[in-house]
Amino acid sequence: MIRRFVGAAALAVAVLLPVASQAQGVPEGVERGARDGDRAAGPVGAVVGGVVGGVVGGVTGILGVDQRPRFRSYVVEQRHPSYQYNEDVRVGAVLPEEGVTYYDVPPEYGVREHRYTIVNGRTVLVDPRTHRIVEIVD
Repeated sequence: MIRRFVGAAALAVAVLLPVASQAQGVPEGVERGARDGDRAAGPVGAVVGGVVGGVVGGVTGILGVDQRPRFRSYVVEQRHPSYQYNEDVRVGAVLPEEGVTYYDVPPEYGVREHRYTIVNGRTVLVDPRTHRIVEIVD
């Protein structure tokens, strides 16, 4: 029975990993999926949950596809200054606590747990507890 689960998990990883690696919400989705899967079904559940969570987190992102252009327009209208960051602006990068100003996302976007800022001219969504970039809104 366990061999069957491990085989299914390996197949899921092989098929879904290329899709998941292209997505921006992958790190958060993988972490959440692995935690939930581990609680539900142990190590095999963690593998499957991580892959599925990565794909789901990456495809949907935090902002919906239809919300992104409207949110970009909103950010441009606000005219907030851009923080100059000497590292790559990428999902998973941790921004410094000092010097970066984080702004609330308006309620109509349904993003309550995250804030946004502009880094090197790019709008990013950030986890306010860790200052980790969770999505780049291009």
